[in-house]
Amino acid sequence: MEHALSPATLSELRRPRPYPAVSVLTPTHRREPENTQDRVRLRNVVAEAKKQLDADPAVTRERRADVADQLDRALAEVDLAHTEDGLVIYAAPGEHQVWSLARAVPERVVFSDTFLTRNLVSAQAAERPFWVLSVSADRVTLWNGGADRVAEAADSGFPLTRSRENFDAERQERIGDLPSTFRDEGTRHFLRDADTAVGRLLREDPRPLYVTGEQAALSALDELGTVTRDAVHIAHGGLSHGTPDAVWQAVRPLLDAEVRRDTAAVARELDSARGHKTFAAGVDELWQSSRDGRVRLLAVEENYRVTVRDDGDHLVPAVSGDLDARDDIVDEIVEQCLETGAEVRFVPDGTLRDADGIAGVLRY
Repeated sequence: MEHALSPATLSELRRPRPYPAVSVLTPTHRREPENTQDRVRLRNVVAEAKKQLDADPAVTRERRADVADQLDRALAEVDLAHTEDGLVIYAAPGEHQVWSLARAVPERVVFSDTFLTRNLVSAQAAERPFWVLSVSADRVTLWNGGADRVAEAADSGFPLTRSRENFDAERQERIGDLPSTFRDEGTRHFLRDADTAVGRLLREDPRPLYVTGEQAALSALDELGTVTRDAVHIAHGGLSHGTPDAVWQAVRPLLDAEVRRDTAAVARELDSARGHKTFAAGVDELWQSSRDGRVRLLAVEENYRVTVRDDGDHLVPAVSGDLDARDDIVDEIVEQCLETGAEVRFVPDGTLRDADGIAGVLRY
């Protein structure tokens, strides 16, 4: 299952495809007892997609069989033991993908000539993705970080490893010989290669970068590095051979502090906007402003959800399941704001209590 949404991946998902490009969305749960019905619910929504496929007169028999097979393959790849808060299946002629999201999605099936991406985009923005590079003299490991986890990014050209005759990095750490280890030309060349590799990655998928390692390793990167020199350094050794949980515990205090700083900064911007008459709040006002490209900053509480319908002039409250109900209007607004160059910040629940969970600063 996929987790990391890079700009290149998003562009690929959005390209036109032969009809039908099927998007299947369903909420999932991380824990019991809520997750006991996830398997049944998933099978039912895939069955509904197949039913719509069978009934669609615009789909040929050959293409119908192809897409149905892709849905079956995607279903077989789902690992419900490791799902998060939402699941998205994409299926089109000759291809399929499965995405696990750390953000809830409404249950729905969409047929089009492109995949539905708004929920992926919103989940990515909410996760505040980051990279962690763990450095030692013999191994450099890259970790993919999100809202509440890290996982090894094993498909990105990492880890980088090196071996050398009579080279024992762990022994040298024990006997205190790390400074000479990181002055060794072979080690310095190894670190330059790591810096170059992560530089390429950041050009393709820019995110905040944290670098962990012994102080001697971090000092070497201060001398040799480019992107790694400018990253946030955490003096914590052993994580290049460590576990995801150990890495998470090392970076979590910095992430929590960053959330507090960001939340305070957003609150200040919203207060300033009130004084300058550029403040907006509520889904109706922000939906229209986002479509007009007027939103400069959008702030959304992390778990804010609302269901609406469009009465022609305004968005009005609705009940999920109602005709024309829009369950993911918040994700629509997030995607539209990002498309028009706005900054999107997710803040802790309760931060925007006086703005009904969603607020913005307008450009004019």
